[in-house]
Amino acid sequence: MKTIVIAEAGVNHNGDLGLAKELIDIAAESGADFVKFQTFAAKNLVVKFAPKAKYQIENTNENYSQFEMLRKLELSVDSHLSLIEYARSRNVKFLSTAFDISSIDMLSKLGQDLFKVPSGEITNLPYLLHLGRLNKEIILSTGMSNLDEIEAALTILEEAGTLKNSISILHCTSAYPAPLIDVNLRAIQQIRDAFKLPVGYSDHTLGLEVPVAAVALGAKIIEKHFTTSRELPGPDHKASLEPEELKRMISMIRNIEIAMGEGEKRAMPSELENREIVRKSIVAKQRIYKGDLFTLENLTTKRPGTGISPMRWNDLIGNQATRSYSIDELIDET
Repeated sequence: MKTIVIAEAGVNHNGDLGLAKELIDIAAESGADFVKFQTFAAKNLVVKFAPKAKYQIENTNENYSQFEMLRKLELSVDSHLSLIEYARSRNVKFLSTAFDISSIDMLSKLGQDLFKVPSGEITNLPYLLHLGRLNKEIILSTGMSNLDEIEAALTILEEAGTLKNSISILHCTSAYPAPLIDVNLRAIQQIRDAFKLPVGYSDHTLGLEVPVAAVALGAKIIEKHFTTSRELPGPDHKASLEPEELKRMISMIRNIEIAMGEGEKRAMPSELENREIVRKSIVAKQRIYKGDLFTLENLTTKRPGTGISPMRWNDLIGNQATRSYSIDELIDET
C-alpha cells in the first residue's frame, strides 16, 4: 500500500495568496499526494487574551496576542476557492484542517470529503460530534493524548455517524520542533494494535529520518510541514522543511516502500547469481585415494557452492571414497 504523503503548508503562507500558491507548486513538484492548509476564524478559535505558545513567541518575535497572530493568517472563502482550483491545476489534492465548527461547514460546502481532526480538538466533544455527523473520511491526530482519549474521540465520531473504517489515526508529538526523545515512534504499533485502524505519523522533528523510520514501522500516512524558507517570519517556518528537503523526504519514503517487500524471508532474485559463488562445498583437504575413509583430516569446506553442501558433512564422514580426489577437488559422492 502506498504511503499517503501530506505536505503541510499550514499557515506558512503568512496570509499571502501568492505565497500559498507557491507552496502548492512545491508540494506538486515534490510528489506529495496532498497539500494541506489550515482553516479557522480566529474569533471562533481563541479568546482575545489567550497567550501565544513559547515557540510562537520565539518564531514571530512580535508583541501581539495569539488572537492577533491568527487573524493575520486566516484564509477567506474566495482564497480557499482559488487554492482548490490551483491545486487541481497542479495535480495535487487540496486539503485543509478545520479548527472550528464554522470552518468544518465551510470546507464541507466547498466539497472537501476528507477531514483531519487536529490534535488540539481531540477532546473537543462538540467539534467531534459535529464532524462525526457528516460521515466523512477522517484522519484523527493524537498529539498530547493517550489511548483512553483516542478511544473516547473514536467513540464520539462513530456514535455521531462516522463509519469506523472511514477513520485513520496519526501518531504525533505536538512540540515545535519535537525533540527526538519524545517522538516515541513505537506508539504507532501500539495504536494500530489497540484500534485496528490505519495509523500514520504527523512529524514535527527537524530533519528527514524520523518520518522515513515511521514508514518502516508501518505508517500509512506521513504529514510534514514545509515552507519556501525557514528564514521567513511566522510561527511554523522554523520547524518546516525547505523545498529540496521535502522532495528528498518523499523520495526516501518511496524507496523505503519498495524496500519493505512482502514480508516473506526467501532468497531474492538479485541474490541467486551470488549464491553458488559465496556458499561452500565439501572439498578434499588433502590427496584422497580410492578406498580411503572420509575424515575430519582429509575433508574441508571451501567456495564455490556448486558441489555437495556442507550441511551433508555428517553423511560423508566415515564413508569410503569410491574414487581418488586431488587437493581442493569438490567431493561428488555421498
